[in-house]
Amino acid sequence: MLRRISQGLAVLIMTPAVLAGVSPTASEAATTLTVAADGSATYRTVQAAVNAVPAGNTSRVTITIKAGTYRESVVIPSNKPYVTLEGLGSSASATVIVNNKPASTAGTTGSATVYVQAKEFYGKNLTFSNDYDEAANGSSQALALALYGDRARLGNVRVIADQDTLLIYNSARAYIWSSYIEGTVDFIYGNGSAVFYACQIYEKRSTGGYLTAANTPATQKYGFLIYKSTITGATNNVTYLGRPWGAAGQVTVRESNLSATIRVAQPWTDMSGNSWKNARFYEYKNTGAGATVNSNRAQLTDAQAADYTPQKYLAGTDGWNPAG
Repeated sequence: MLRRISQGLAVLIMTPAVLAGVSPTASEAATTLTVAADGSATYRTVQAAVNAVPAGNTSRVTITIKAGTYRESVVIPSNKPYVTLEGLGSSASATVIVNNKPASTAGTTGSATVYVQAKEFYGKNLTFSNDYDEAANGSSQALALALYGDRARLGNVRVIADQDTLLIYNSARAYIWSSYIEGTVDFIYGNGSAVFYACQIYEKRSTGGYLTAANTPATQKYGFLIYKSTITGATNNVTYLGRPWGAAGQVTVRESNLSATIRVAQPWTDMSGNSWKNARFYEYKNTGAGATVNSNRAQLTDAQAADYTPQKYLAGTDGWNPAG
């Protein structure tokens, strides 16, 4: 698949104790802005609240969003760090930010329902969705969420689209936990480093597809870590764990439950002339009907696994450790 980066089911319901898996900064609630489509809050749209965040802010601004559906595109520019989007509904599915723009008309990042350029973004208890119907309207990238800002956190969210659901790019780091991610083709992709902890990942196309498309630079040790998560799909033995968008793509799937949707004999494949055999694809102690050990499924040793942990993936040069 050619890619151009241009400028342009089951629901998890988590308790506060589970959501406490990441400790907020001391200024987490320094400022709160409120959004409600019915006019009962200060702003009617999420973008209007983002626009009200002062440029160059140095403390966290929390934007609370009343339960409902917000059909809009949201851009959080790079000069507005420390923004939290928090749904106020009883579950992540109660507050939905959705649009239906395909990349064929808007460009890759332009298709994203929410495009985060700023660092230190935090999304919790809401849904990011792009409901462009690939089957009805033709194949096209149509992103739900694009993360370009470093040190992003997503807790108890749903990220839902068809092709290319979640993009993590610009060498950004992201920690995603207790969340639900759904798509058809390459729906976790990019050149960033991300950890998916205790997540549900669902391949919804009956003919299967590719969960990941990592474009990890050869000089970057870590790409995507799927850790203690659950992978399911609509049909058995049709889903690939991933393929390399870049020749050195890096993905590790460890201690996760792989359902029968996974192609057991060979869960990795080639992409755009890049061989999966030359990429850095690993597994470790996975379980379920889709998990096995064979010559097409490189396994980490116990000693190697100690170097492929959430903390290692996200530490960078600043020691970031959102996983605790």
